[in-house]
Amino acid sequence: MAKLRLAECRRFIRAVMEKAEEMKVPVSVAMVGPEGHLIAMERMDDAGWITPETAAAKAFTMAAFRSMSPRFQDGLVTQQWLRERNPQLAVNAAVFTGGKIFISGGAAPVFKGNELVGAYGISGGTSDQDEVMGCYAREKLGWLHKPAKDDTPQEVKDHINAIYDKVGLGKRKL
Repeated sequence: MAKLRLAECRRFIRAVMEKAEEMKVPVSVAMVGPEGHLIAMERMDDAGWITPETAAAKAFTMAAFRSMSPRFQDGLVTQQWLRERNPQLAVNAAVFTGGKIFISGGAAPVFKGNELVGAYGISGGTSDQDEVMGCYAREKLGWLHKPAKDDTPQEVKDHINAIYDKVGLGKRKL
């Protein structure tokens, strides 16, 4: 069974903060295991007072939703999917989990091979800025936000690609 280790999380957090400093946007970053339990969290100086809690909730949400379905590739897709299907579900899920659900960009699952090993959440910038930081860090470290062997059904891929187009991320494709 693969695991996401603390040392790996620290490297990811450093990469996010490197990009955050370049963008001049102080953030908090949280990393959780596949069950949603916190592995690491760090808040940059001057990051907003609630950003640690928001980052942790984003990471928890990605672990929870991705473990349910391959539809939930990242926070932006999850947010749009809920808007289209059942906006009340996000509110209800937040209540049922004691506020641990927060759906926004800047969050994604983490895979080693085909195994979900955790998720991350970034908070402090706009949803788009947080997403840019997460993508930068993933690419820098070679992390996967989906399984190495993609067995996502084509209709799910088509739907996710349509969402990417709708939210202005048409360059991103499954």
